Amino acid sequence: MMRPENCHVVRTHEKPMWHQLFKLDSGSDQSLQAQLRQALVKAILDGRIPVDVPLPSSRELSRQLSVARNTVVLAYQHLIDERYLLSHERRGYFVNPAILDGRVDSPRPNSADTRSTFADIGVEQGPVPVFDLLEQRSINRPLDWRLYEYPFIYGQADSSLFPVNDWREACRLSLRVDAISRWTQDRVDHDDDLLVEQIHTRVLPRRGVWADKEEILITAGAQNALFLIAQLLLDKDSVVGMEDPCYVDARNIFRLYTHHRELFPVGERGVETDERLSRCKMIYVTPSHQCPTTTTMPLDARKSLLEQAARDDVTIVEDDYESELNFVGKPTPALKSLDTEHRVIYVGSLSKTLAPGLRVGFMVGPKKFIQQARALRRLMYRHPPSNNQRTIAHFLALGHHDSALLRLSQSFKSRWQVMGDALRRHDVFSTLRPTFGGSAFWVQLPESVSARELEVLAAQNGIVINAGDNYFASREGPGNFCRLGFSSIPEDRIDAGIDKLAGLVRQLAERGNRRPHQS
Repeated sequence: MMRPENCHVVRTHEKPMWHQLFKLDSGSDQSLQAQLRQALVKAILDGRIPVDVPLPSSRELSRQLSVARNTVVLAYQHLIDERYLLSHERRGYFVNPAILDGRVDSPRPNSADTRSTFADIGVEQGPVPVFDLLEQRSINRPLDWRLYEYPFIYGQADSSLFPVNDWREACRLSLRVDAISRWTQDRVDHDDDLLVEQIHTRVLPRRGVWADKEEILITAGAQNALFLIAQLLLDKDSVVGMEDPCYVDARNIFRLYTHHRELFPVGERGVETDERLSRCKMIYVTPSHQCPTTTTMPLDARKSLLEQAARDDVTIVEDDYESELNFVGKPTPALKSLDTEHRVIYVGSLSKTLAPGLRVGFMVGPKKFIQQARALRRLMYRHPPSNNQRTIAHFLALGHHDSALLRLSQSFKSRWQVMGDALRRHDVFSTLRPTFGGSAFWVQLPESVSARELEVLAAQNGIVINAGDNYFASREGPGNFCRLGFSSIPEDRIDAGIDKLAGLVRQLAERGNRRPHQS
């Protein structure tokens, strides 16, 4: 057992400088009491408070930290209840030695020395993976995007639109004693019954999809569903059909299993397939709002794709991306709703309409396929966290999801109109295809402008955009496309942000037009 006196941080004859050990921030989202408890726990577990040194009295610590005495009293009492502290009459508060039991007494190694040692014996990099995933082209976005004045970022939630009170109600229901007794159990490969029921009766019918419960599998987001599908359907000899441009992570997932692919261009009516589809084992499509162009595939084109897939015996993976965000006319039925031959595997997500950090999605497919996917998921992570499933199930059952969708659609439609008008004011932007919804615009820049250069320059001027080159399968693909999202930027900032971005585009265009003359 490691004793704190062995840590050589605070010696038994020394008194810790409590006001230096516990730094509290009155501007924090956490209460002062919670901050003090957290600081005490950290100091105890880090061995910075010896077990034979009494903590200061509540009166003394409150004086040193300039907080109310009751704040300290409550913090101490909480840690006594949690068995971090012991209260000895007339002696004071002490660290409970038992809380430190079970720890290995091992000094922390010097990281620089460790790196040098491993480098000397040639194993600094560790084992070599069979895939070099760092070579893949991916979409990277700044984690601190909220600090930018004009965050034209896609795929992020506007926290002001999140239904906080409704979500809290769903959380409270999932924290009842009877609910906890259910979701704390290991459900092995089973999903929450209420969530499956809600997807079966509430979510899928909105898209015209009617499926048995045995045809539904909950996943950790839509991307996880794509990974499961690829692992079950593809091998090194398989040919996969993809849109070009395409959702980048889907392309990267498929590349793990096969290098054989057929790329189909995206036009004004969505993906444009031809006779090459007959070579494919499966084709991945985003017909509702094509990623990234936002193109919506019309009904007759969907029927045509289904007919061709039937003739060529091709499985269709339908990623129903942003299907809920349709601002013009009635939504087009999902491909899955038109499928009479169990040829379509449908992938959906609740993360996009709630919050991307929740990572909750689902897939719908033939019963036998879902059984296989369930068995594979069990080997990976058994099932998504049961507490999250139950909370989302209550959120759906109480009608909060439909209400949230209405508010979200109304807000996004207004931003979509404002951004569309702003883009049309500037001749340096072309949105090409008609757009009917979604949460972003796919924009073409002048040929002389590199979207990658614009992305860097924009960031330096407080604007977040997404260069579009990585969406194309070829590294030599067009470099003058970018994706501008409006889900996270306040509506009243859109006009000014687009005007400022247009100025930067003109700046790069002028620079690009001068280059040939200078050479």
